[in-house]
Amino acid sequence: MKNSFSERLNYKAERFLSKGGSSIFKSLLIIFIIVFIFLVGLRLLLINLFPSLDYTGNVFRDIWVTFLEMTDPGNMNQDNEAPTFLKVLTVLSGLTGVILLSMLIGFITTALDTMLYDFRKGRGKVIENNHTIILGWNERVVDVIRELILANESESKASVVILSNTDKEEMDNLITKRLPDMMTTEVITTQGDYANINELKRINLESARSIIILASCSESATLSKKKASDVQSVKSILAITACQNGKNELPIIAEIFTKEKRDIISFFEDDNIIAIDSWNIMGKLLIQTSLTSGLDSVYKEILSFDGCEIYFYEDEWNNVPFGELSYYLKDGIPLGIYTQEEGLVLRPPLNTVLANGDSVVILAEDDSTISFEGKQHFFPNRDKKIIDVRLEQKKKRILILGWHKVAEVFIEEATDYLLEGSDFDILFDNPTDELTEVVTEIKGLYPDFNINLHNSNPLDLHKLEEIKPASYDTVVILSQSMEEQSADKIDSDTLIILLLLRKLVETADGLHIITQVLNSENQEIITQTNVDDFIISNKLITMILAQLSEEALMKTFYDDIFSEDGSEIYVKPATLYFDTFPQKISFADAIFCAQQRDEICLGIRKGNLSKSLNDNFGITLNLSKNAEIELLENDFLIVLSEDEL
Repeated sequence: MKNSFSERLNYKAERFLSKGGSSIFKSLLIIFIIVFIFLVGLRLLLINLFPSLDYTGNVFRDIWVTFLEMTDPGNMNQDNEAPTFLKVLTVLSGLTGVILLSMLIGFITTALDTMLYDFRKGRGKVIENNHTIILGWNERVVDVIRELILANESESKASVVILSNTDKEEMDNLITKRLPDMMTTEVITTQGDYANINELKRINLESARSIIILASCSESATLSKKKASDVQSVKSILAITACQNGKNELPIIAEIFTKEKRDIISFFEDDNIIAIDSWNIMGKLLIQTSLTSGLDSVYKEILSFDGCEIYFYEDEWNNVPFGELSYYLKDGIPLGIYTQEEGLVLRPPLNTVLANGDSVVILAEDDSTISFEGKQHFFPNRDKKIIDVRLEQKKKRILILGWHKVAEVFIEEATDYLLEGSDFDILFDNPTDELTEVVTEIKGLYPDFNINLHNSNPLDLHKLEEIKPASYDTVVILSQSMEEQSADKIDSDTLIILLLLRKLVETADGLHIITQVLNSENQEIITQTNVDDFIISNKLITMILAQLSEEALMKTFYDDIFSEDGSEIYVKPATLYFDTFPQKISFADAIFCAQQRDEICLGIRKGNLSKSLNDNFGITLNLSKNAEIELLENDFLIVLSEDEL
């Protein structure tokens, strides 16, 4: 069937106008010009046909008057003296002008609103270079930015670009409220789909330094939400790779919940792409902290950009033995050696000779303060001997108040550290069928350990008293609900339980209380409860994300120290090394003493300051090697060691 001329005309007009605002503006402008020419032509035609109508006597003035009447109907009074026929044209010019200009003004107003909306949503192109990109938005984003600000402190100008589906105004308001001092870092937020190639190109991805992909939900979310978050993250990685013509050159750090999606990411066979299981790391941290008090504070300093950090440092080592390197460095404690052939080896044999160009893992104040000058600066007292007492490993009783996905990892890791026959008692108010099945499955996996679930409310003082928390070696406090909850709600329950515990066990000797805190802003409140250790989950995870974005090799370090096999960090009593107190030694002496137990000393902890937030809970890392320290019976050495014994 052949289309009529009007149908074809309507179709072409519809296609032209659908191209956007510029097409509409052009259409209105063309109509205005056509009508203007028509009215001017009609006016001049009437004047030529009826010479008596030519009251102005000037063609150009007639054209100007017509234009004025179309753009502003108030100018119609300029034809007050005109003949009647011309006044009809005057009225027609004014009415036509009102209609067309109203349409044009309406369009401009709408276009301006759209432009301002895009500005508010950050829809413009980002032209930053060497910037860190954060894709996604969750409750950890502020802590991630805080760590990146600290990392960029030595730079004159740095930038962080956030692309998220979250409203830009919401992002800006939270960042301004929580981070009033950005130092040298500028934070740019923009709204959009971070799995979309065009959106990624808009934020100048090709010129970025690194990319962090945040999960779109919390760990307490439902499995379906976690899977959706993982799918979005995997799509984002594919889009990032596509933006670089199929070959990724950028460090990409992604939070991935499910093993299935982490396996998919491993198929990329790209060392630059790191998928981390946040809560697997948290579970390992939790068990290590339960074995040695104060470890949380040690990790917070090592993993943060504020204080001592881990560096992979290369130099011309001139065949210096690894065990002697500490005394050659004015700042820094060597922890291990990294090579492409063997990977990372922490605590290598002391007589290992360092070849020129070897990468040494060093704990130092800053990479700029590490300097190998080829001469020894510090001389420990090599006559200083230790007693080398070992702790006796015993069966442990552990009480878990509440439940969280991290508890599964905690119990799994604990079975590698603890003696068979150790107890795990779990208190949960009205446990769901899901929780009951999970605990039953864990019991089946580890039959040599006593794992029991009790239906009891830890928020009830009498119920808590019935379980006799003072009879346990360690109490771990987790979330009190299996449902998705805000960080503040979980932390408020934790605080109440801590207060109840303090009332019940204030006279208990040797009880170790550990709690998982989600919001870093609750740190100071938690310390008022006299708790032994608290792991700020969100903050520690964000530290790891930020450090991996700056140095991808840190993944090998984390894999080693967070694993039961190999080396871990422990806070060990000074009584394992010395039998007389006070011990007045230099920090170089402390390093030498630890070497006699095949350990590396990282710092000290003063027992009398273990509850003081202002004194970093008594912990000092990487002291000056000639610093004189006085160790008392209740003090500790912080060491990198094979075990806690």
